[in-house]
Amino acid sequence: MSGRWVEVANGVYARRYAELDQTLGLVVGDTHCLVIDTGTDEVHGASMAAAVRFVTPLPWIVVITHAHFDHFFGTAAFLPASVIAHERCRSVILAEGERQRRVWSAKYRSDGKAEQAERLATAQLVAPTEVLTSSVRLDLGGRTVTLVHPGPAHTDHDVFVHVPDVDVVFSGDLVEQGAPPSVGPDSYVSDWPAALDRILDLRPAVVVPGHGDPVDAEFVRLQRNELARRR
Repeated sequence: MSGRWVEVANGVYARRYAELDQTLGLVVGDTHCLVIDTGTDEVHGASMAAAVRFVTPLPWIVVITHAHFDHFFGTAAFLPASVIAHERCRSVILAEGERQRRVWSAKYRSDGKAEQAERLATAQLVAPTEVLTSSVRLDLGGRTVTLVHPGPAHTDHDVFVHVPDVDVVFSGDLVEQGAPPSVGPDSYVSDWPAALDRILDLRPAVVVPGHGDPVDAEFVRLQRNELARRR
């Protein structure tokens, strides 16, 4: 699965994929690197892992921003590794992962994408090994990042990643570029603007969405206001 790197700051990268217009992330420190989401299946995960190894040989830590299939079914490609997520993200992966696999494999087949359907059908389901409830700081060596649960929004367990030394935030699907915010049955539209306020309060120079190209704070503000009108 082909993709391309976008360096959004020194040692901070977005990996762009055509499938689902998805964006995965990488933050490189002096001793460790942080991989942000792992993709739709093990082929996608292996592609991302190889791309990370092209950038850095450092041991990786993985964070899953939320429990939608396209963000976690590639995790097996990164094992062994610490895999961090919100505590409810872990619960949803364990409770709903197989159902998501069936639903999306069937959708891929109905769309004539048999290879993608088979990849997802056979991907290993990997649950996070470490969980957070509010926030946690990670020392990557010479660079600290913070994983933050901003409250219910796209799901009840979203996590964004703040890289303060370069004013970058990886938002997961709290923000989307190229399409409206994805509001599903597990979304909390009335609370979502407040979650985006948590990002805006950090005054980021760059926000990397879970889908689409990196954006600035004004884009996030406009999307926040759009969501507020839906309440």
